[in-house]
Amino acid sequence: MELRLLEYFIAVCNELHFTKASEKLGISQPTLSQQIQLLEGRIGAQLFLRTGKKIQITDEGRLLLEHAKRIFSELDQAKMGISQMKGLQQGKLTIGCSGNHFLYPSIISFHEQYPKIELSVHDATTKKTIKKLLEREFDLGLVFLPVEHSQVESVRLFNTELSVVVSKKHPFADKKTIELKDLQTSRLFLLQKEYLIRQDIERYCKERAIFIKPLVELSDMESLLEMTLIYNGVTILPTTYLNVTSKKNFHMIKIADPIPKRDVGVIYRKESQMSAVIKAFIQHLLKLREGQKYESILLREKKAQ
Repeated sequence: MELRLLEYFIAVCNELHFTKASEKLGISQPTLSQQIQLLEGRIGAQLFLRTGKKIQITDEGRLLLEHAKRIFSELDQAKMGISQMKGLQQGKLTIGCSGNHFLYPSIISFHEQYPKIELSVHDATTKKTIKKLLEREFDLGLVFLPVEHSQVESVRLFNTELSVVVSKKHPFADKKTIELKDLQTSRLFLLQKEYLIRQDIERYCKERAIFIKPLVELSDMESLLEMTLIYNGVTILPTTYLNVTSKKNFHMIKIADPIPKRDVGVIYRKESQMSAVIKAFIQHLLKLREGQKYESILLREKKAQ
């Protein structure tokens, strides 16, 4: 079967209108109708229900559409793979990340190794990253684990702990350790509830009858830290982030409570063939992990600033 027939078929499915589809394809409407009839003859099934100018996809058409998209997706991967086999000289990688600071050490070193590969990093919750990964808007995700999904694979990289953060003028600024129960009457700023960090904190506090209520909830760590310092409040953030932020006028306090540490790892779609760019980036992350701990890399880069 000619791929051209499948291209015509997908165009009609997208437009549900023969004239509009033919205009997008740059062919005449009678030619398009003839090609779809030819495809239906080869498939042995009616693909569209025609009612005047309106059309609907049949059940057989929906099944063919699913497989046709898969065919073109595999072809795109094959083309990319063949091109990248020549030395990973081109390509683009879109990554969803639950905190861009996790990727600081790897982005620069990967770019130095593969300068012609474009990297696009989007800050997103773990849940949103998984969704966009499955919708093929993201190629990879760097998220908190575990992730349990039949279409997603994961590789653990490291774990991160949380710390309480205050300004150097705060009454807690002389503390080296603190218990979460001591925060119950504090001016508290936290990440929003969809973030796993926030969920971990609330779960732990609920089990121990500790009541903490944030004055403000924010969706990114930088704004959270900024507001905490401006309004002399208290926040809780990953130590890995605090080790790389450019802000210096804060005091970090170790949490005495045994809050479980979260693993951080890379996730990707289960596919028959992984693109060379995705494979190269995962291998790069693993190489960094094996060479030295992420926390050590982050601290080293902070000192070099």
